[in-house]
Amino acid sequence: MKRILITGGAGFLGSHLSKKLLEEGNEVLCVDNFYTGSRKNIHDLLDNKNFELLRHDVTHPLFVEVDQIYNLACPASPIHYQFDPVQTTKTSVLGAINMLGLAKRLKIPILQASTSEVYGDPEIHPQPESYRGNVNPIGPRACYDEGKRCAETLFFDYYRQHSLDIKVMRIFNTYGPNMNPQDGRVVSNFIVQALQGENITIYGDGKQTRSFCYVSDLIDGMVKLMNSEKGFTGPVNIGNPREFTMLELAEQIIELTGSTSQLKFQDLPEDDPLQRQPIIELAKSKLGWEPEIELRKGLKATIEYFRNLKR
Repeated sequence: MKRILITGGAGFLGSHLSKKLLEEGNEVLCVDNFYTGSRKNIHDLLDNKNFELLRHDVTHPLFVEVDQIYNLACPASPIHYQFDPVQTTKTSVLGAINMLGLAKRLKIPILQASTSEVYGDPEIHPQPESYRGNVNPIGPRACYDEGKRCAETLFFDYYRQHSLDIKVMRIFNTYGPNMNPQDGRVVSNFIVQALQGENITIYGDGKQTRSFCYVSDLIDGMVKLMNSEKGFTGPVNIGNPREFTMLELAEQIIELTGSTSQLKFQDLPEDDPLQRQPIIELAKSKLGWEPEIELRKGLKATIEYFRNLKR
């Protein structure tokens, strides 16, 4: 049994990770300030004797005794991270510094939940880990994109300077139960609009692409990376390499919900990337990981979750 710290543990990904680690027989210390996380996501875990919840903001130091750290704390949807962009940058940068300092003191492995947004609006498609990105450092998305890029820098500086056991994963679009219906992400937006019979909002011409990974696949990759051989730092892409246009996604959701929603087109937001697709050969070779859940199957489970929220 390990005692494992998850920052952002009450969030979308953190709640699923907490459940998986508990099922594997570990103790979980869930740390969250509930800026975007929700107690509802971890309600079923609160009675588990191996689960502990601590309300804390990672921009402040934390002194606990644990065996591993998963650093997931940061708002990840544009609506939330652009609401308070200064705090978003602080969460990524100061949060990384504080968690790296804790890992250094305890001499334990630490995993950084980075993002495909470090690639910006990519000029190389699909994206390998070697691609350095095309990010606007002064745009409205920079608080998140550059905050995560700086966090990666800090992780690798701690690795080089202090020989810290780091793991860096770049998360591509992920969906599934426990998503916030108001988070502004494309899957939750489309499902909520379809279930309510509203027009589905398509930004731009709808031909921009994303690759959607179901949450259970993503969490499996995350745990495999944490427990991979020492010295394998990443960064490693974790995501589904199958690419879909926004129009294809909207059509599938309309069909699966039986909705009468129509498509409504609006201008593309500033710096919104036109393409996003991971190359996952590194994850395949080093972790033995690749996604298993097809989009249609994952969307059915996600739609059912959102239907139940309305009841």
